[in-house]
Amino acid sequence: MTRFFLKFLVFFVLVLMPICSFAKDKIMIIGDSLSAGYGVEQAQAWVNLLQNKYDSQQKPIDLINTAISGQTTDNALFKVDAWLKAHNPSHVLIELGGNDGIRGFPVKLLRQHLIELVTKSQQAGAHVALMEIHIPPNLGPRYTTMFTESYKKVSDETGAYLMPYFMIPIAIKPELMQKDNLHPNEQAQPLISDFMEKEIDTWLMKTKSNNANALN
Repeated sequence: MTRFFLKFLVFFVLVLMPICSFAKDKIMIIGDSLSAGYGVEQAQAWVNLLQNKYDSQQKPIDLINTAISGQTTDNALFKVDAWLKAHNPSHVLIELGGNDGIRGFPVKLLRQHLIELVTKSQQAGAHVALMEIHIPPNLGPRYTTMFTESYKKVSDETGAYLMPYFMIPIAIKPELMQKDNLHPNEQAQPLISDFMEKEIDTWLMKTKSNNANALN
C-alpha cells in the first residue's frame, strides 16, 4: 500500500510539474488612450506589439487590454469588478489618471479612486502595479507636483508596485508625438513596447520573489 502511494505521488508530481511550469501570467491593463492605441492602427499599438513579442518568444504571458480612450479613474471604478470577474488576472497594471489631471480633478479624489482600484484588484487575488503618471504643467507647479506625488503615496499605502511612466522619454521628442502633442504616434509604439517589456519583467520577478519569501 505504501509503495503504491509513493508511485502515485511521484506520478502526480511529474504530471503537475509541466502544468505549473507553463502557468501563464495574466496581466490586465486598466488604462486610457495611451494604452488603447489612440490614433494608430491597433496592430501597431504597444500592447499588441508586446503580446506578439511574448508569443514569438513563447513566454507564458497574456496581456488583457481593457484600456479605453478618455477613461478616468472614476469611470474605471464602475467597470473594474466586472473586468476582474471576467478575466481573473494574476496581475493588474493601472495606467490611469492622465485624463483626471488634464481636467483638473481634485488630487484627493484621484488618490481615493486609485486606492479603490488597487484594493479591489488585490482583493481579487491579483498583484498590482501602479504607473506613476505625469501631466503637462498647464495647471501650475503646485497641482502637477501634488498630482504626481499622489502615486507614490498610494503605492506606499497599498503596497502596489510603483512603475515608471512610459511617456517620459517619448513626450520630449516631437517626432514621436501625434499632432495633438498628447498621444504617441506609430513610431513611438515599438519604443514603448520595449520600455514596458523591461518594466514588466522587473515587476514579475519582484512578485515571484515576494511569493517565494512569503512561503519561507
